Amino acid sequence: MAADIISTVEFNYSGDLLATGDKGGRVVIFQREQENKGRTHSRGEYNVYSTFQSHEPEFDYLKSLEIEEKINKIRWLPQQNAAHFLLSTNDKTIKLWKISERDKRAEGYNLKDEDGRLRDPFRITALRVPILKPMDLMVEASPRRIFANAHTYHINSISVNSDHETYLSADDLRINLWHLEITDRSFNIVDIKPANMEELTEVITAAEFHPHQCNVLVYSSSKGTIRLCDMRSSALCDRHAKFFEEPEDPSSRSFFSEIISSISDVKFSHSGRYMMTRDYLSVKVWDLNMEGRPVETHQVHEYLRSKLCSLYENDCIFDKFECCWNGSDSAIMTGSYNNFFRMFDRNTRRDVTLEASRENSKPRASLKPRKVCTGGKRKKDEISVDSLDFNKKILHTAWHPMENIIAVAATNNLYIFQDKIN
Repeated sequence: MAADIISTVEFNYSGDLLATGDKGGRVVIFQREQENKGRTHSRGEYNVYSTFQSHEPEFDYLKSLEIEEKINKIRWLPQQNAAHFLLSTNDKTIKLWKISERDKRAEGYNLKDEDGRLRDPFRITALRVPILKPMDLMVEASPRRIFANAHTYHINSISVNSDHETYLSADDLRINLWHLEITDRSFNIVDIKPANMEELTEVITAAEFHPHQCNVLVYSSSKGTIRLCDMRSSALCDRHAKFFEEPEDPSSRSFFSEIISSISDVKFSHSGRYMMTRDYLSVKVWDLNMEGRPVETHQVHEYLRSKLCSLYENDCIFDKFECCWNGSDSAIMTGSYNNFFRMFDRNTRRDVTLEASRENSKPRASLKPRKVCTGGKRKKDEISVDSLDFNKKILHTAWHPMENIIAVAATNNLYIFQDKIN
């Protein structure tokens, strides 16, 4: 089912909840079970906690456009009380959802019967004190706010600010700043729309707030550049504070250079000192104090460079891969084709290719590293670049904020892997 294709994966701040959104507009939340004292190796597994329909398909009658219900992004808010809050967005509308639990109900009302019918006033002769009785646990998802009508183009990013009061939403040409309590107006902080649309040379591809400095945000572009903006310097961030771009090597220039240099994702490290960008063939790590070139470049699937022609013809070259940091910023992860995903250890400079597939992921089994060969002779365990399946792609991954637990979305399956304990 196309509606079941997972379109975003996100752990909450504690890592106890994991949310996925799909093309059918649904959000599924998984909760980590408390560890079982008797079975030491059962480190809390994730089970379905709540499922709800976040967005419905709509129709824009002014533009004669269908608006997909597909969830583009989910972002959790830091937990303030017993309930959980998350933002979810499709192409046009952002919603704030509250997820709360009920395991008690009140009984013994004065004016109503137990089934809710009003009692005859003449039969009420004594005053009752309602009591709370236990009931089966119910998890309710209720929409608390709807932030609509602020984007002409498709929303590609939402990011909650570290002040926990505001968030941004970005589309191809604009970035808006919202207050979580105010739905009827937003503030436009970045606008790259030219007066004449024929002069348009680039679009915004992703945007994110700095994890600790509430005045700093970055956004990436389809030209492979990243701009860092400081909202203290001016309200409209049309002049960036920093501009990150790697100088191009003229010898490797080709028809595809511009397409594959487009940045599909940008993520700050937890420390806030670095940021990571994903383009079509590589992941780069930038030091915020060094604009001229990245401090690390990790090749994700360099063997596809010879295949760019066919990837252009089947539109795969426009796939938007995301990337994520582990909790200590020492490792990064991103996806590839054939249900492969890549992990890079920044300290040892070692990397590994793993596969998320039903065949090789029995519970508690170890994942075997995979290798892709490009040349003539293929070793026993290697897979030839010509037999990769480009319909199986891992675009969305997430890393638990504290532990080595990762979530990998492979089309319509969600895989959760964790470190083996010796």
